[in-house]
Amino acid sequence: MAAKQDLFTSIGLLILRVGAGSMMLTHGIPKLLAFTTLSKTFKDPLGIGPFFSLLGAVGAEVFCSGLVILGLFTPVAAIPLAFTMFIALFVVHGADAWEVKEKAAIYLVMFTTLIFTGGGRIALYPLFQSMFRKRKPKADKE
Repeated sequence: MAAKQDLFTSIGLLILRVGAGSMMLTHGIPKLLAFTTLSKTFKDPLGIGPFFSLLGAVGAEVFCSGLVILGLFTPVAAIPLAFTMFIALFVVHGADAWEVKEKAAIYLVMFTTLIFTGGGRIALYPLFQSMFRKRKPKADKE
């Protein structure tokens, strides 16, 4: 029964990873495609300048989303995504109505969940990990 539950948990995490990551790409790719234009006018909630704020958002929303979708380093890749959504929720849209900031809150919950759960067994990371796992040398039989 435990193995069946583990499989269902991994399927659920796969759905969460691919769903959240893919939906986030729909926000990141347009920013990437309009990077030159947006880099002059992008909101700067952290006071680091619009170029670096946009660079951080695009890095999280495109690169980290790709890693989450693939299941590579999911907990680490989800940190910049959760941070970006935290800033969107509480700083960029902090004074807005709930209807405006609800999407950022939902993304924040999804990516925070992945920080704590990881990507599950149906991901590239377990395969990647097994490729580089050190193999124990076989003891000589005498």
